[in-house]
Amino acid sequence: MTQTQTSGQAQRTGWVGWVYFAAVVLLIGAAIDIFYGIMAIVGPNTAYFVGPQGGVAKFDVAGWGWWSLIVGVVMVVLAFFLLTGRTWARVLVTIVVALNAVGHVASLPAQPWWSIVMIALDVLVIYAVTVHGREVRS
Repeated sequence: MTQTQTSGQAQRTGWVGWVYFAAVVLLIGAAIDIFYGIMAIVGPNTAYFVGPQGGVAKFDVAGWGWWSLIVGVVMVVLAFFLLTGRTWARVLVTIVVALNAVGHVASLPAQPWWSIVMIALDVLVIYAVTVHGREVRS
């Protein structure tokens, strides 16, 4: 009968690269959100969208800009803490990225392709952080 000894630390595997990928995608997405946020805050305050049946909807661009700016800054901070392997950072990254994805769902009518790309990247970040995030700590 053989005995297997395990240490208290989990071994680091090649899958830890997913977390580094998530941190880089988080930084790139945050930079783009910050850029879009600043453009929306500085630009015109109101936009009008014409619906498929001819209805017009008024949209506050400055409010959306502040949302993008705040989420972008939070994502930059969390990306750096994610690389340290902190559990609380993994939890907050999952929450903030899920909120970011919901925000991009709301902007689907205005920017369909960009929103789809960002939602897909957000899903990949959530996968990397939840499945392989524990390995960064070791």
